[in-house]
Amino acid sequence: MAKHIDLVNGPVLPSLSRLALPIMATSLIQMAYNLTDMLWIGRLGSSAVASVGAAGMYMWLSNGLATLPKMGGQVNTGHSLGAGRTEDSASFAAAALWMTTAFGLLFGICSILFADPLIGFFNLNSPQVIQDAKIYLQITCGCVLFSFLNQTFTGIFTAAGNSRNSLTATLTGLIINMVLDPVLIFGAGPFPAMGVMGAAIATIFAQFIVTTVFVIFAFRDTVVFCHVRLFRNPGKKYFLPILRIGFPTCVQNMLFTGISMMIARMVAGYGDAAVAVQKVGSQIESISWMTADGFAAAVNSFLAQNHGAGKPDRIRKGYRSAMGVVLIWGVLCTVLLIFFPEPIFRLFITEQDVIPMGVDYLVILGVSQLFMSVEITTAGAFAGLGKTLPPSLSSTILTAARIPLAWVLVQTPLGLNGIWWSITISSIFKGIVLFLWFRSFLDRELGKFTSPAGYSS
Repeated sequence: MAKHIDLVNGPVLPSLSRLALPIMATSLIQMAYNLTDMLWIGRLGSSAVASVGAAGMYMWLSNGLATLPKMGGQVNTGHSLGAGRTEDSASFAAAALWMTTAFGLLFGICSILFADPLIGFFNLNSPQVIQDAKIYLQITCGCVLFSFLNQTFTGIFTAAGNSRNSLTATLTGLIINMVLDPVLIFGAGPFPAMGVMGAAIATIFAQFIVTTVFVIFAFRDTVVFCHVRLFRNPGKKYFLPILRIGFPTCVQNMLFTGISMMIARMVAGYGDAAVAVQKVGSQIESISWMTADGFAAAVNSFLAQNHGAGKPDRIRKGYRSAMGVVLIWGVLCTVLLIFFPEPIFRLFITEQDVIPMGVDYLVILGVSQLFMSVEITTAGAFAGLGKTLPPSLSSTILTAARIPLAWVLVQTPLGLNGIWWSITISSIFKGIVLFLWFRSFLDRELGKFTSPAGYSS
């Protein structure tokens, strides 16, 4: 199978599938990467999981910032390649990498210097949990540059129709992480037991290796990176379009994480065990949203190249095909979480008083998995057409509604479960609203679509 897939010619579903399958596999590997951490950290007890859960919120926040250069770079690179503007595509890639490096260094420095107030936000109860959370934050977010670069490399390669390199690089990182996690957490041979610190070091080292693999692939690339002049300033002509497309998604993701952090603070009021349940539960739930996110990246690139090439019929068929796949996946994930919650949760935490809380979380969140998958994939479709504002508005408004809704529901007999229901209810509405919005937008957009010359980056 060719590494670079022709997205603007040939049958739609085979082309989309060949691009999407490695990305979805990459997402599953990333999920396994995160679950591996949880499996081993869970053996240290729910307190260690709570530490990682609190600090991990800032890693999640950093991903929102990384989305700006990744999304803006991916969409503009895809549009340029579809329109046959190879030099422009390389300049957009270079600009995205410049921005990624700057953001990664800035976020890392802030995480190291302000670890105390950042962790203090959650009002955690145990001094040991607080100390472990600070250590995990300073290591993982302090060296977040590697994670940022990996995301941007993934976006650019995907825009070029090459999703296999991301699969190979991520798989390499997973293998390294799986080996290092138990060694550094519990100790083996010359390595002392380092607990939560060991998990953080294993994660960062694995991410560094992934970055190294991506750099090797970039040197071998013959489509985009071979034309990149990384040490020459691309100029505002390329930075501004990246900002225009990436900024709404960046704001959306960071606000989403900020709202989730406020929800987490509410959860912390029910004890450190509740924080651990949310952390483990969200990692298990990622089986649906990370896979949908991977498929959304493929839809993004497919629609971006066909938008640049001026092929509206392929845009419509591509989205329709994507929805068919995502609907099947969403139903499967719903069945998994609703009917098999206890054996799944027991893989990570075995404390008897925590398990019922974990089961409730998975069952309640399982109700919304189909709608969440539809929302994520549709957001990728919007982005592929260069329109990141609609999904950002929809997500921000309806996610913000979780806070007052959670506050109301926790006053009822639902208690902690009211918080989980606020998340599920908002996810259902986000999926429905964005799907209907895109269908309306698509009819208008394709109605006036004439040729690639009509598009301007």
